[in-house]
Amino acid sequence: MLKNLLRHSLRSFKRQRSYIIINILGLSIGIACSLLIALYVINEASYDRFNTKKDRIFRLVLNGKLSGQEFLGAYTCAPIGPTMLREYPEVEDYLRMSGRGPTVVGYKDLTFTDDHIIEADSAFFNFFTIPLIKGDPKNVLNAPRRAVISESTARRIFGNEDPIDKPIKIGDDTARYIISGVMSDIPGNSHFEANILTSFMTDPRSQNPIWLSNSYSTYLLLKPNSSYKTVDEKIPAMLEKYVGPEVQRIMGISLQDFKAQGNKYRFYLQNLKDIHLDPSIQQEFKAASDPKYLVIFGSISVLIVLIAAINFMNLATAQATRRSKEVGIKKLGGSTRGMLISQFLMESFFLALVSLVIAMIIIWLTLPYFNNLLGTHLELRLFAKWFTIPALILFTLFVGFLSGSYPAFFLSSFNPVDVLKGSIRGSTHNGRLRRILVVFQFAVSILLITGTLVMYRQIFFMLNKDVGFNKENLLVINRAQALGPKVESFREAIKQIPGVINISSSTALPGRNNNLNGYGIEGRKDESFLLQTGWVDWDFINTFGMTLARGRNFDKSFTTDKEACIVNESAIKNFGINNIENTRFMLPLDSGRFRYLQVIGVVKNFNFESLRNPIQPYMLIFKGNENLWGYVSVKLRPQNIQQTIAEIEKKWKEFTSNDPMQYFFVDEDFRQMYSQERQNAQLAVIFSILAIFIAAMGLFGLTSYTVEQRTKEIGVRKAMGSSISGIYIIISREIFILVSVSAIIAWPLIYLIASKWLQNFYYRINPGVFSFFAGLAVAIGVATLTISYRIVKAAMVNPAQSLKYE
Repeated sequence: MLKNLLRHSLRSFKRQRSYIIINILGLSIGIACSLLIALYVINEASYDRFNTKKDRIFRLVLNGKLSGQEFLGAYTCAPIGPTMLREYPEVEDYLRMSGRGPTVVGYKDLTFTDDHIIEADSAFFNFFTIPLIKGDPKNVLNAPRRAVISESTARRIFGNEDPIDKPIKIGDDTARYIISGVMSDIPGNSHFEANILTSFMTDPRSQNPIWLSNSYSTYLLLKPNSSYKTVDEKIPAMLEKYVGPEVQRIMGISLQDFKAQGNKYRFYLQNLKDIHLDPSIQQEFKAASDPKYLVIFGSISVLIVLIAAINFMNLATAQATRRSKEVGIKKLGGSTRGMLISQFLMESFFLALVSLVIAMIIIWLTLPYFNNLLGTHLELRLFAKWFTIPALILFTLFVGFLSGSYPAFFLSSFNPVDVLKGSIRGSTHNGRLRRILVVFQFAVSILLITGTLVMYRQIFFMLNKDVGFNKENLLVINRAQALGPKVESFREAIKQIPGVINISSSTALPGRNNNLNGYGIEGRKDESFLLQTGWVDWDFINTFGMTLARGRNFDKSFTTDKEACIVNESAIKNFGINNIENTRFMLPLDSGRFRYLQVIGVVKNFNFESLRNPIQPYMLIFKGNENLWGYVSVKLRPQNIQQTIAEIEKKWKEFTSNDPMQYFFVDEDFRQMYSQERQNAQLAVIFSILAIFIAAMGLFGLTSYTVEQRTKEIGVRKAMGSSISGIYIIISREIFILVSVSAIIAWPLIYLIASKWLQNFYYRINPGVFSFFAGLAVAIGVATLTISYRIVKAAMVNPAQSLKYE
């Protein structure tokens, strides 16, 4: 029986070659899109799941609120981990980690900058399942100035030499670090990257006893069968015990009174598996992915498969008249309805399996581009798991069943007597279902096109909005601390370069904030205020092209400016400051005393964070010799930029004993803030093109069939004097009506989706009408191009030939 089914199916394929090609191509693209997105979603959801203790590892998250400004970040103080190990029986171990940022690494004559160096406690290898190739996992980080390097870094530095016990230079420390271990490279699906681990105890700040100084990531390993909720419930009492006295000493009020004022200061545990898909939490390692995009693109991939399946249904049912005689003859020959259903489903299964093979080729060819677009390292490993191949086959058979089930049941239902009498013709021409399916296809296509246009308009808006400073031609050099006390001399030397307009040094930059501080205001007892803070020199405001709204800039001629500050308009508005001359901010010191900072100016608001967020209060404090770390920013003339950079680099090496100069441009750095949005917009463009391409292929097949069925009608109309344009309008009119109906259905949906997506941005566009009509125009344009050739070709045929057509 199976042999006969295959034989009949092959005969049918030969008679329907062009329609089969359209179906295979559509299904191949649909399956390839679904599998690519599935690979991406599975990869994102699998972050940190390679760790064998993942269910027992939790990260501490700080949730604070001060003066109405809320903060959520994975930052803790140094003593919290050891304290929880000592006082909580549920805690088995703790781990503190801190990224060092771009750091110079040197060995003999080799010098390079590494962005992925992490300070970590000796418990690192007890937490994370990273194989240690050389060294004892318990001892590799248990002493100062010890370092563990990754396998690839070991090859980079030492080649074929054994790196163990060899000294290397890390950062500006004159003492060398000793290599104590070599680990496997950190997997790409880990929430952090590390080429080098250094012992946490090397950093003097690791001994900082202040509980309100939060700079590190702290992880807890709970004992088996311990509940993280139990630990969560104990944290408030611990904060009352250790944070309470510090709040009392600094602010003069108890922690309970602090909270009673509407403020908040608490920690909670977040499981390791949840870290990568929670973008609401600020962190210093890899940026988290937004799970909303995984849902969006997963849904789009399903819709594309549905569009491809609809093509199959449409073309199969459109050819019902052609295949009705085949059905009638087979039924008269003894074939049962079940046998016919089996044959038609066998055809769709065969087409789906052929499409799967082609889809695998498409994925293999496009995966490098896909990885480059998303910054991932996806691999097509068909034999990595035993269930991969069976799952693919089952998915493909499901797609085949979805595509072929309705045509199979529809075609097999024909009465052989009616078929052979020709009375089936009228019922098969009832194309209501086909119209509904075409409307669905183009509604999805218009939805994707319009959504993509909204995304691109928002991205264009964010990249071109006035952010309150001039970010063009602004070069920033990392690691200002490499200059040490010679920063002023370096500034003067750089100013002499003809291509340099201005130069400034600072601890923070717009887009790279690193210090969120709590302050008091003199005379306003029991109140506290949260401000992002940057320590800057005299020329910072001029170098960045910022504008003062009130007051004045830092001035060298005023020695008191070393104890002064400039705040932004948000600070003035949010804190209700009316007279800046009588306003002094109070910066708490570790000694329990305060540093008083007189407000001398108000800078107009500038976007120091992504446009997803409103502009919060910001403070600029004069940067003295005690703050040598941070950045050096250089405003360049637009002419001969590369030559100017080369001269700056030459001076840098003179001042830093030949250290490599690592730099970036502020405008490019701001573009990176929206890298996920830009990647997703590019993905949306690709999916929109594929969706409308598949829909257009189906429309081309349907048009070809319609023209074929109406050949005699076209001949009669031409013989009666109809023009080519008149025939074109008659045949294409229904298509344009269906596309317009699709737009009417798609517009409310995409308006709701786009409006909700835009709510992620504080500064955003209005969806407007342009994107909606542009989506309709694209769909109509594609439909016109798709059907025009076939209709015009048929309309140009000699009527005598058309009237002979059977």
